[in-house]
Amino acid sequence: MAISDYMPFLQSPPARFKTETGEPVYGMIGEYATAADVYHAAEHFRDEGYAEWDVYSAFPIHGIEDAMGVKRTILPLIVAGGGFTGAAFGWWMQWYVGLDYPIVVQGKPYADFQPLLMVTFELGILFAAFSSLFGMLSLNGLPRFHHPLFKKNRFLKCSDDRFMICVEAIDEKFDPSKTRGLFEKTGAAHIDLVEDE
Repeated sequence: MAISDYMPFLQSPPARFKTETGEPVYGMIGEYATAADVYHAAEHFRDEGYAEWDVYSAFPIHGIEDAMGVKRTILPLIVAGGGFTGAAFGWWMQWYVGLDYPIVVQGKPYADFQPLLMVTFELGILFAAFSSLFGMLSLNGLPRFHHPLFKKNRFLKCSDDRFMICVEAIDEKFDPSKTRGLFEKTGAAHIDLVEDE
């Protein structure tokens, strides 16, 4: 995934592979008949060491994350960082404003923690919420207004009753003939090369 995939005004890196007509290759898709077939195929792709690939299904498949070897996300760390940053900013802002306008609240000493808790808490929650939203969008590569897979009619049926695996050409292990061989070995019914836009 390159940043130019999401920002069309940036120049894309040169394609590693091209079709006979000169179009850049996005990747290769393979279609499987059942959820069990795509699950076992995902295990084979994981074991072969592919890194830039995904499984597409009309419904969630139990345990597919383990079959794909999906690692735990760093989103909780992003959210925690945003929350603590917001809380620290809220505390600092109140303390700094209090230097010029010291106000005794509830008879507490200046800069005591009780009067500062509400704003500190609310800014921590606000920053954590925005960190969660923008972190999730950036980690998922969104917004993306068009995807090369949308040009394949077979892929569009994936939201109904199809199961597919797509291996992207940016993967270091991607080789059209070897990847096609692995699709055939794992029982893919239809294998197709996907051209980039």
